[in-house]
Amino acid sequence: MSTDLSPLWISLKTAGLATIATFLIGTAAAYWMLGYRGRWKSLIEGILIAPLILPPTVVGFLLLLLFGRNGPIGQLMQPFNFTIVFTWYAAVVTAIVVSFPLMYKTALGAFEQIDSSLLQVARTLGASERRVFCRILLPLAVPGLVAGVTLAFARALGEFGATLMLAGNIPGQTQTMPMAIYFAVEAGDMSEAWLWAIAIMTLSLSSLMVVNLWQQRYEQKRHRTQAGLLEANEPVNRGGKRTQPAQLGHWTKPQLLDTQTGLLVDIEKQLSNFKLTTAFTTQQENLGILGGSGSGKSMTLRCIAGVDTPTKGRIVLNGRSLFDSDQQINLPSHQRNVSLVFQNYALFPHMTVAQNIAFGLQHLPKSLRRQRVAQQLALVQIQGLGDRYPHQLSGGQQQRVALARALATEPEVLLLDEPFSALDTHLRSQMERQLLETLSTYRGITLFVTHNLEEVYRICETLMVMSGGRAIAYDSKHQIFEHPKTVRIAQLTGCKNFSRAVVQGFSSVEATDWGITLQVLEAIPDRLTDIGIRAHQISITTNPHCDNTYPCWLAATSETPHRMTLFLKFNAASIGSQDYHVQAEVFKERWNVIKDQPFPWYIRLDATRLMLMVD
Repeated sequence: MSTDLSPLWISLKTAGLATIATFLIGTAAAYWMLGYRGRWKSLIEGILIAPLILPPTVVGFLLLLLFGRNGPIGQLMQPFNFTIVFTWYAAVVTAIVVSFPLMYKTALGAFEQIDSSLLQVARTLGASERRVFCRILLPLAVPGLVAGVTLAFARALGEFGATLMLAGNIPGQTQTMPMAIYFAVEAGDMSEAWLWAIAIMTLSLSSLMVVNLWQQRYEQKRHRTQAGLLEANEPVNRGGKRTQPAQLGHWTKPQLLDTQTGLLVDIEKQLSNFKLTTAFTTQQENLGILGGSGSGKSMTLRCIAGVDTPTKGRIVLNGRSLFDSDQQINLPSHQRNVSLVFQNYALFPHMTVAQNIAFGLQHLPKSLRRQRVAQQLALVQIQGLGDRYPHQLSGGQQQRVALARALATEPEVLLLDEPFSALDTHLRSQMERQLLETLSTYRGITLFVTHNLEEVYRICETLMVMSGGRAIAYDSKHQIFEHPKTVRIAQLTGCKNFSRAVVQGFSSVEATDWGITLQVLEAIPDRLTDIGIRAHQISITTNPHCDNTYPCWLAATSETPHRMTLFLKFNAASIGSQDYHVQAEVFKERWNVIKDQPFPWYIRLDATRLMLMVD
């Protein structure tokens, strides 16, 4: 048996160099393709993975045409009296080409599994694309990248066909272990063939086993840490005592390009199912954006933050154009000074709480950065949790960290995209109070997106109502809830009782669906189509002689822990649970008083509570 070990060293050298090159090229290609949305994506993808599906001899033939004396790269090298064909460089080149698809596909899969909101929130915190890649994407994709490197190394180590065509079989120079096996078998030397076969299998399987063991330990460690403190870590204030929050540091406005202040949004964006068309301006205040699912609320925030790009329009913040389709201005997220808090909080899982909050503060000296982090921890009342990781926090604590991280950069606009949607009812109430306290010291503009009526009413003074991609109302919360202009606005603000309406006189309206005539105090609009009243504003009375009082019969009931919803029909007994005109809501105590009273009951529709609307 031959004792020449050159095939081993040549294989390790070529496979090692090829793996390094493949890691760099494959990772870069995967990152580029992750964000590429061009029309040629499928074609480019096919070209990149072609070496994985083409026969090795075809790959070798194409490389020979490319690097040969008459090939384009070969001709470029002739003036330097340098050639790649039939050298160990050729073995490296072929190993790179055939192992590249494995590295590329594995890296792309690892990148695609990372929550895109983590990358988006990093950009809104002022991180450049390079920093997003190095600090967020790369660390979170480590297990997948390690697997890709291992597969690429194993593939490079076993490459034969393409290497034989481009590098040849020159003992001591280009002869790798796969070629040594092939020619040993041809020569009838089965002992040598077995030697190199066992060597390749040992190297390949050992590397795969090492990676598998590392990944198992990595997952075990992650699961052990996730068993840390969760809900029990949520601080509870007892006896009505509250820790006074630290004051937010002085908020310095960036220098304005002109005297204009506030946020102006006038954009359109064509989406697959509807067209977003929204226009509004707001000054330093809490603006609530209310609407149903798919109304365009979140997309509006994403366009302001630069996460998504409008089709046309403009966004101006304190005199700076963030986006202007006419002037071809589209500032990237990290230059907008706009912070976005996602529904899932998007905390960086591989960073501690303190590192999360400090992520957008890299421009500050280290001492000032530590001071700012401590200040934000105190502001949201989570002192002492700076060294914990997100998975060691309760939902409420995670929400506080996300808010502290967003405010740490002192943004001109704070965008809150349904920040309480993942919390239970009790914790939601606590976090609402915490948010109001925190925002009381914030001097910028806050946009609060939600579909929860009570939340937006408690937190915001001014509301914008969206439906079908359009802003259909913009006013104070009192005006919108008490005097909605259209049926859709009334529906989105919780009204359940509507009837088609016909004007009968100066202050009289017939509710045709209910079969009654009502006296109204509000000025009747010229194009009146509907009349409505909220369920909790209907009163049940014992005096049948009051204005707007009519007999009614109970059709059905619906119970909640504290209230009863009564489905009532005017002027006649109901013939089924679906035969009703209006819904009335009463507290359980009131229900216990009236439930045994004989029919008909009498309900009064207060003229001051009636809402006159148009389509």
